Amino acid sequence: MIDQSTVQRIFDTAQIDEVVSDFVTLRKRGVNFLGLCPFHNEKTPSFTVSPAKGIYKCFGCGKGGNSVNFVMEHEHLDYVGALKYLGKKYHIDIVEEELSPEQEQRKNDRESMMIVNSFAQKYFTENLYQSEEGIAVGMSYMKQRGFREDVIKKFQVGFCLDNWNAFSNSATQAGYKKEFLVKTGLSIDKEKGLIDRFKGRVIFPIHGIAGRTLGFGGRILKKDPKAAKYLNSPESEVYHKSRILYGIYQAKKSMVQNDKCYLVEGYTDVISFHQAGIENVVASSGTALTADQVRLVKRFTNNMTIIYDGDPAGIKASLRGIDLVLEQELNVKVLLLPEGEDPDSFSRTMSSSELIQYIEKNETDFIVFKTNLLLADAKNDPVKRANLIIDIVRSIAIIPDNIVRAVYVRECSSILNVDETVLYNEINKIIHKVKEDTWKKDQRSNLPEDQSPQQFAESSAFLRSANECDLEERALVRTLLNFGGEILFSDKDEAGKEEQMLVGEYIISEIMSDELESVNPLYKLVFDQYSENLKNASFNSKTFFRDHSNEKVSQLAADILSEPHQLSGLWTRNESVIESEEMKLKEIVPKLVNEYKGKKVRLLMKEVMQEMQKAQETKDSDRMMELMKQKMVLDQIKNAIDKELGGRTIS
Repeated sequence: MIDQSTVQRIFDTAQIDEVVSDFVTLRKRGVNFLGLCPFHNEKTPSFTVSPAKGIYKCFGCGKGGNSVNFVMEHEHLDYVGALKYLGKKYHIDIVEEELSPEQEQRKNDRESMMIVNSFAQKYFTENLYQSEEGIAVGMSYMKQRGFREDVIKKFQVGFCLDNWNAFSNSATQAGYKKEFLVKTGLSIDKEKGLIDRFKGRVIFPIHGIAGRTLGFGGRILKKDPKAAKYLNSPESEVYHKSRILYGIYQAKKSMVQNDKCYLVEGYTDVISFHQAGIENVVASSGTALTADQVRLVKRFTNNMTIIYDGDPAGIKASLRGIDLVLEQELNVKVLLLPEGEDPDSFSRTMSSSELIQYIEKNETDFIVFKTNLLLADAKNDPVKRANLIIDIVRSIAIIPDNIVRAVYVRECSSILNVDETVLYNEINKIIHKVKEDTWKKDQRSNLPEDQSPQQFAESSAFLRSANECDLEERALVRTLLNFGGEILFSDKDEAGKEEQMLVGEYIISEIMSDELESVNPLYKLVFDQYSENLKNASFNSKTFFRDHSNEKVSQLAADILSEPHQLSGLWTRNESVIESEEMKLKEIVPKLVNEYKGKKVRLLMKEVMQEMQKAQETKDSDRMMELMKQKMVLDQIKNAIDKELGGRTIS
């Protein structure tokens, strides 16, 4: 773990223009630099680097952040890896905090397991090429499947001899400990000694993003009704099947270049696509798609096409998992191959260009595909049709982007012959429910012990669309970052001592005093951490949030800091612009806060009115009286806020 002083030194030393210019040709434009974005294909430069703000921002694809974010994105490194990269660039010695004995032991065990996996991969590959059995059985199988030798080597395919303990004996003789052979799952500990888990199987090493071997998949070649056709390494400290995708190491560069990822099911599907010249392909290896796997894809592209082999039962079983892709804001399409074909066999029937053309011509938006698939199953059954509509609505509701969601509503309305209003009503119910659930979960005291608010903020994929106060809250965050340290009010006390109220102090005190909380944990995290640092004399909100270790926070800060400071309607009075910046702040900040409070009050009133309607329907007079009192209080608050805003009613 890198100590905080070293992290701060790296941030202070790493100049954003110097870091970016190692990878992008930049030219000066005013106080900034301009270049072609390295994250998407463009002919006209829209990639801007601001040395003064310490950020980069592409106005084409939307990516932005600080120097560490850039290295993470461009070099596909994690946060610590990017810090080490910059430390090396600027000759800064990386000082890591001393680990506890337990942490040190875990780190050493993990590294030992990785070393054992590396030995096993080389051992299995050597068997495939040099052992008599490996050549006769393993290599023959691969050649019969039509795989070229260069592709076999690319994926480091190997073979485990059909012997109970050939590998285990070789590993122990080479000095590898029994403990780590068992922990990796390569060997199984029996009373008579170690036996090989993958005996008699063709071996497919599973690599992490950095190319290290994390685990293995093995395909049995002889007929054995008691043995599984495919066998994977068990879960371990180094291998978590829900967090990795087969082929990600070989695919990541092509995924970035083509801004697309193809998802298939098995190992040989991936290898066949590579042999056909298509490298941006990964496999879930037969497991249900997980949120971690989707986020792994999103590190390289926002576009995914899932390729199915035509088995309707298998497709229906995986539909709910694909909703995760929508929730993570990926553009997902589906390709259904002709009956009897799988990605492996189908990719052999045409060239790479023909295959890409076929995919582009026949792939379908996931929501439309799902609607048509379930509609065919429902036929004229009204109950199944109603369940179908509910299922589709759930999928559409989790799409974060309002525009994309609206397009899907229109298409599904046409396909299902259901009025758009009906679909929107159901979607809004779901979003409202999610908002309420998120609000409850977001209470700091209710967070799981192993999950910080920072981690929770990263897991909230579509809160901007579910947050009805997003516009007002983002405006407050923008004001905190840009003007939080500016003086808002100043006066003298009875002793003649000058007292000052800063913009940040005012906003935070107003939010906290009225116990206003955002349903978006990302905004809440900013408000909370700003509050915690109010008494810190060295606190600089711009650099604090720009250089935040939470990538989502630093991305938010970069987006806000890259926005021009334009006067809104609130910055004008009687159609004339308020000239001095000090006057602008005195005018705008209280209005922003009151706009926010007014919106919150209006939402509370809406909920009270809904409850009153329920009470009226159930003829609950006591509840009705209670709600009427609440409404009277809210009316008073609303009128007071309207008065503060000059009689302008919040809508």
